[in-house]
Amino acid sequence: MESNMEQKIRRRRGDRRDATLVRDLDSMHAFFPLMMPNRADNEAFIQELIDLTAIEAYLEKKNAANPEHKYTLFHVILAALSRTVQMRPRMNRFLIGGKYYDRDNITFSLIAKKAFSDTGDESIVILKYDTDSEKPAIDVLHDKLCAFVYSMRTTDKVDNTTDILDTMAKAPQWLRQLMMDVLRSLDRHGKMPKDIAKEDPYNSTVFISNLGSIKLNAGYHHLSNWGTNSVFVVVGEKHMQPFYGADGAVDVHPALSLGITLDERIGDGYYFSKTIRLLKKLLSEPELLDVPANEELKIEY
Repeated sequence: MESNMEQKIRRRRGDRRDATLVRDLDSMHAFFPLMMPNRADNEAFIQELIDLTAIEAYLEKKNAANPEHKYTLFHVILAALSRTVQMRPRMNRFLIGGKYYDRDNITFSLIAKKAFSDTGDESIVILKYDTDSEKPAIDVLHDKLCAFVYSMRTTDKVDNTTDILDTMAKAPQWLRQLMMDVLRSLDRHGKMPKDIAKEDPYNSTVFISNLGSIKLNAGYHHLSNWGTNSVFVVVGEKHMQPFYGADGAVDVHPALSLGITLDERIGDGYYFSKTIRLLKKLLSEPELLDVPANEELKIEY
């Protein structure tokens, strides 16, 4: 069944199945795909330090009322990123085949390990943020992620992406290479088979990696020339960090780093700066994430 967003979209010549062609580009951006055609050659990296004081107080209050399905720091970050992309739509833009497209849906890809061991299996999950949901923004992906984690831990079912890769991996090397070349060509023209495209984590709005869960700090992660993903976010490990006040006084607060790699062709410096300011405001005032996803947030940032 189509979402409300998909029902409202009227496809025109040049649109893809999953996105609409951007037709109102300024002259500079019109030439970017010709001068710099590869996504991985156009990476901008931003690292931000996030004070977790407000988030921890918010989670303590939130979990006191919901002890069964607890909210985590990762849920807050996911919700803040969701709201940010919803309010800053160019972050959902991508380039492929020398053209700009606006993605129809806001989606997140992440990899989860079934067990923290060298041999623990990994599962790929792709979550859609429903902008027309009447649920609080924090609940939209929290509920979906909790359902996925429960399913992963209680069944032996393999995620659909791994299922597809397992099937393709049985082919000989020359046939795998031919299949990938054909799929790459189809994707450039928006003709990737739907069942494959929807299970590809590199076709998401944001690919997010929670390195803090495995005791690593946030850092740079590259983008890929495969697929359509324009934003990669790395979440670092929680630690204690000194913060300086305007008067020079020092306070030590819990904190973590976010590493954000993005395709610089989808916006300009001012657009990215304002986007990061919005993300930081949502993380510093997490109660804003309790507003339903389908309601407009009227805030200064």
